[in-house]
Order: sequence, then C-alpha cells, then structure tokens
Amino acid sequence: MSSVRPFHVAFPVRDLKEARNFYTQTLGCSLGRESDLWMDFNLFGHQIVAHLSPEEARETQKNSVDGDAVPVRHFGVILETTEWETLKDRIQTSGARFMIEPRVRFEGKPGEQRTMFLKDPSGNALEFKSFADDNYIFQT
Repeated sequence: MSSVRPFHVAFPVRDLKEARNFYTQTLGCSLGRESDLWMDFNLFGHQIVAHLSPEEARETQKNSVDGDAVPVRHFGVILETTEWETLKDRIQTSGARFMIEPRVRFEGKPGEQRTMFLKDPSGNALEFKSFADDNYIFQT
C-alpha cells in the first residue's frame, strides 16, 4: 500500500466541552488548536475538527450492512490490529457504549475486518476497523 497523507474532516457538535472530553478522554486524541467555535484533534495522526453547530448535530439514517444497522454518515480510521484492540479496551474501560459491538464483519470473505461503532455525545458516528491484511481494504 502506498504512503497516505493525513486526512482532514470537520463535523458539527452541540457542545465543545462535551466534545473535548469525549475525544481526549474516551478516544485518547490530543487537542490541537481551538477557539470558541471549533477545536482540532489528532485522531491517530489525522486532523479532525469539531465545529460548534448544535442545529446540525443529529443522528443519521442507517443502512443494513452484514446484519448491522450501520449509520450512513460516519467516519473513522483503519488501524493495525494491536491499535484496534487497545482502542476497543480503552472504550470499554471508559464506560462508553458501542452502537455496534466490536465484531468481525464479512468473516471468511474478501474484506474480512474487525469493526466497532460508537457515537460521540453529539450523535456523530465513528467506525474503527482493522484488516488482517491491508490488501483486503479495497478487495471486491
């Protein structure tokens, strides 16, 4: 796989203090720049930005994927297996609840992956995945 540059994604939150606590305490992100309207986080080397916009912070529709109700609008990171396991343990220890419990999806098929979903306090859905072989990421 080629070297990938960090991505950037911005998303709405209803409360910045709530967002800061979730992303730093539950997920272990470091905090970057911040203002009264937004804050940057380092999510496994990627820049995510929580923007204060309570009217936009809401749940999303869900689609069925391999037996799970997967939120249509979501973001996350593909991690190495050990990172995925460490994050899973961190989330469980924090007391946060999973939307979709950690599991193996597409078992025995192309694209087999570990996956887990959770929501931040504003309802933004996050997915964290791990592939046994990164060649499966785009395999059909």
